[in-house]
Amino acid sequence: MTGDTTHPPRTTYHHGDLRRALLVAAEAELIERGIEGFTLRGVARRAGVSHAAPAHHFKDTAAMLTALAATAAQRLKAAMSRRREAAPDDPRSRFVASGTGYIDFALENPALFTLLFGSGRPDSDDPDLVRHAGAAFADLVEAIAAISGKDPLADAEGRLDVAAAWSLVHGAASLLVAGRMKPLRPAADADREAWLQRLVGRIVPG
Repeated sequence: MTGDTTHPPRTTYHHGDLRRALLVAAEAELIERGIEGFTLRGVARRAGVSHAAPAHHFKDTAAMLTALAATAAQRLKAAMSRRREAAPDDPRSRFVASGTGYIDFALENPALFTLLFGSGRPDSDDPDLVRHAGAAFADLVEAIAAISGKDPLADAEGRLDVAAAWSLVHGAASLLVAGRMKPLRPAADADREAWLQRLVGRIVPG
């Protein structure tokens, strides 16, 4: 029996695979080209699909960057949770551990950190992004509540505590990612937690 035995090129993924493959490719594109050089065509090329394929899940570049930012927020919370769960079971240690996880995420994922906190491209009102970013923020609030013994968002002084704590940890993370704190940072990453604990000690009562 003769006939054409060739197969057409694969242009689609099984259900659920295309979106995941595109987000993996999107992260690689972001790391290599930055936010300004990020394009849907570049993502499609990395994923091995047609340039029109991303439209099945993302209407435009902003939508894809928004989904990637939501992924970043998930990873941020996971990094904070990992550190906290391994910390001694007292409120201050767990707060410091969460902050260390925040810095872990920033140093290990600088492109995602910048996308999440330093870019206006993602849609900040997107439900998935709001949910995942809100969960990470709730971790910070709960950690401060455990130290203070009250809801820190219930009054102006408590909200200042949250703002101060977030500013401290985020500022340290941003300076480290930018390479601006080299003369001040620990010589070894193993000392990062002790170093952060001393920083936190400037604003958190012992």
